Amino acid sequence: MAVCAVIGAAVMAAVDEIVFHQVLGWHHFFDRSTPAVGLLSDGLLHTAELLGLVLGFVLYADLRRRHALAPAHARAGLLLGLGGFQLFDGIVDHKLLRLHQIRYGVDLLIYDLVWNGAALVLLAVGAVLAVRARRRARS
Repeated sequence: MAVCAVIGAAVMAAVDEIVFHQVLGWHHFFDRSTPAVGLLSDGLLHTAELLGLVLGFVLYADLRRRHALAPAHARAGLLLGLGGFQLFDGIVDHKLLRLHQIRYGVDLLIYDLVWNGAALVLLAVGAVLAVRARRRARS
């Protein structure tokens, strides 16, 4: 489950970085400095997400090679990783550390509710799948 959680977190980081940082241009990972520092911080985030993807898929391939991959646990881990990254970003990066906001010049409440609400849905579905997978593994 942990291997796929790493993959899920890296995928969500990629979605965030590609959609909100590059395509929409709403923010950089670190917006409390110059645009050049913001761009550098996006590059560092992109590097971390790529390393997470490579590491996750190497470990995933090893699990498959050893016939130790449990698909139900993998699906749960993927959703837990997706939601975990998104909630961490929404609470820690946006609100506690104030590294950046989802968007500037607008009322943030709806953006925060949608971002963090979607994260909670992903986490809840992942948790349900994890419980089901654990119960199936015991029986």
